[in-house]
Amino acid sequence: FWGRFEGVAEAVKFRHERAQKQMGTLGSGNHFTEVCISDDGSVWLMLHSGSRNIGKELAEHHIGVAQKLPHNQGLVDRDLAVFVADTPQMAAYRNDLFWAQEYAKYNRSIMMALLKDVIRKEFKQAKPVFEPEISAHHNYVAEERYDGMDLLVTRKGAIRAGSGEYGIIPGSMGTGSYIVKGLGNEKAFNSASHGAGRRMSRNAAKRRFSTKDLEEQTRGVECRKDSGVVDEIPGAYKPIEQVIDQQRDLVQVVAKIKQVVCVKG
Repeated sequence: FWGRFEGVAEAVKFRHERAQKQMGTLGSGNHFTEVCISDDGSVWLMLHSGSRNIGKELAEHHIGVAQKLPHNQGLVDRDLAVFVADTPQMAAYRNDLFWAQEYAKYNRSIMMALLKDVIRKEFKQAKPVFEPEISAHHNYVAEERYDGMDLLVTRKGAIRAGSGEYGIIPGSMGTGSYIVKGLGNEKAFNSASHGAGRRMSRNAAKRRFSTKDLEEQTRGVECRKDSGVVDEIPGAYKPIEQVIDQQRDLVQVVAKIKQVVCVKG
């Protein structure tokens, strides 16, 4: 994997060492690690993270390249800049895109392995046995075929929900999350939401809520309850039950899990 770093954009080559050090780390914002309990008493370990800063920098580089191309001049919005298929710019973008998505997959895999090691060491007498992991990308691009056409499907704030495929739809840090199985709805490009989604911006949440509100809304959850995470308060997110109910044609609920420990990045 790291040998392929030589093939990514020159603009980020100087980030090699930092990208290596960040592999297996959580990141900030809405990234988290949780210990959850399901209705049947099973213990779930869940984490949310991505390609860390290297993915962001690669994206920004290619956006900059696209915005300078002749066919993207004079757009009503410069963020509508695109690459054209079968061009060197598109090939470079796809190479770096899929490398960054693989970084995200390895990042989560390493963190989950570390988390399982902690559980094994701290709960030796329980002799924990782990079932196969569910790994779900969100905010990513996939090569898929629909209606006889090969497409690049961009799932922004979405997960793949192909028929029988397991997925994860997290709520906020105090409301619980859902494990789902996709129904393969091709009208929705085999997709479903990746989480509750915000109903207000981070700044709006900081203006509206206090640390006392955070304590109240995360009662029963061992987590940070300071001003640094007020913007992640459950009240800043949509009700997860409502979000799940509105996509019954996309996924089938397998389990509802409720966090008892939540570690924010």
